Amino acid sequence: MRLPAHGSNPDHLYKAIGLERPLDLIDFSVNTNPFGPPAAIKEHWMEWFSLVADYPDPSGASVIKKLAERNGVQEEQIVLGNGAAEIIQLLAQQWREERIVIVQPAFSEYEAACRTYGCGVEYIFADQLGQIPVNDMIHKAEKAAAIFMCTPNNPTGMVFAREQIVEVLAKTESSGCYVVIDEAFYDFAGSDTFAELLPRYPHLLILRSLTKMYAIAGLRIGYLLSSAETASRVARLRPHWNVNTLALQAAETVLQEEAFEVRTRERIAEERERMFNFLQRESFEHTPSSVNFYLLRDPALDDQRPLFVFLLKKGIVLRHTYNYPGIEGRWLRAAVKTEEENNQLKEALLQWRKQG
Repeated sequence: MRLPAHGSNPDHLYKAIGLERPLDLIDFSVNTNPFGPPAAIKEHWMEWFSLVADYPDPSGASVIKKLAERNGVQEEQIVLGNGAAEIIQLLAQQWREERIVIVQPAFSEYEAACRTYGCGVEYIFADQLGQIPVNDMIHKAEKAAAIFMCTPNNPTGMVFAREQIVEVLAKTESSGCYVVIDEAFYDFAGSDTFAELLPRYPHLLILRSLTKMYAIAGLRIGYLLSSAETASRVARLRPHWNVNTLALQAAETVLQEEAFEVRTRERIAEERERMFNFLQRESFEHTPSSVNFYLLRDPALDDQRPLFVFLLKKGIVLRHTYNYPGIEGRWLRAAVKTEEENNQLKEALLQWRKQG
């Protein structure tokens, strides 16, 4: 059984499992903002249509200016990508055939990109409390080109301890090993960013996405924060016009939507708490997520496949974890959705309990 490597592909998933796709389903494998994009996107959409006949600004200068102001960095420290996934590809290309360390569990694209460019990949594992193995990371950094980690973590939703990451940064800087921190979901957690540490640690790189919080995944835009020297090297690897005009216009618009971000964070927290209370009451386990997704499991099962398939038959699509090293199917990832959608997940889980 070969399952899709990412969420947001229910047709492929049902085919891989050998199930008929229900007419109505809710895709909990997608971890973008469940409330949709800001209203300003729709309001400006036809206005932007007049721009599509021209080539986009290859530098994305107006977006970079806003990102620099928002993050307190220089414009020369930012690289725009066709989603954060493109930035990951560019970094892997830069470290072609070198040794890379990944803190697992983690977003699968780090490994996929690095292996594409012939890198040797090693794992180290965070524990179930979200503690990272600091000493192991420091030791492996001596022979590695880079360490990738994701906090808030995908797939657990947990935030790694800041003091541990700062210790890793401080003790690996002299080795020349880059530390890549993927902050794609930091705005859902309201957690501190590591951007303020960029002047102190030239080998620190931060990945960001605009598509998660603002629900514009189809437009593809993400960015890198780093030293100006590193940003210049990475930018030289990009294809020309790598970010399209609509994505640039949307990015410039959503970066003015701070109230939208705050309200989204509040609504996600409310729904997440409701779901956690339900899961605990019905004897399901979950990770202590701080973002818009979490892991859940029936503790009576080691492999969660029976629950996964049961929910698929009910039109509830969760994200499998078979391709997350360190988890390998023992949990399922669910997005925090709207109240109505979350209620349907709750109802399906109650049916699972009743039939068991």
